[in-house]
Amino acid sequence: MKKGLIWLPLIAFLGVLAIVATGLFRPADTVVRSALVGHELPEFALPAMVGGVPAVDKARFTQGTPRLLNVFASWCVPCIAEAPQLMKLKELGVPIEGVAVRDTPENIGGFLARHGNPYVAVGDDREGRLQLAIGSSGVPESYVIDGKGRIVLQHIGDIRDDDVAAIAAAVARAR
Repeated sequence: MKKGLIWLPLIAFLGVLAIVATGLFRPADTVVRSALVGHELPEFALPAMVGGVPAVDKARFTQGTPRLLNVFASWCVPCIAEAPQLMKLKELGVPIEGVAVRDTPENIGGFLARHGNPYVAVGDDREGRLQLAIGSSGVPESYVIDGKGRIVLQHIGDIRDDDVAAIAAAVARAR
């Protein structure tokens, strides 16, 4: 019996090593699954962030046309990086609604002047209430919303060039 106990630490070590090795060699799942995909947007009405660009409210998302809801900020470096891709989506006919979080009208106006304005409307979410209500953990973050106001896709992080076709296709499928 005592001779068998001497091997117990080695067996435990090999078991832990096997578990660690399995975790290292298994491909990582990089997709973050949102609990809000498939649910309706919450009720909200944000004032317009900049002059000449309409405000954003839930009613805009329930008029039958799928659209992209993009959460962004002027102080966000990845938001600058995704600006050209948002312009490509706009050129592809994707309506994009912007939600500017924790920002000022002056800074957002400058951001849009420097990097282009892909948005049909930009709402002012200075306190981040809508951002939290839709499950956004940071900026940038984008949501494909069907024409009935239901979230069908959540894209975390900046939209990259290789994401444009998939997001445009998701908007088209949401029709």
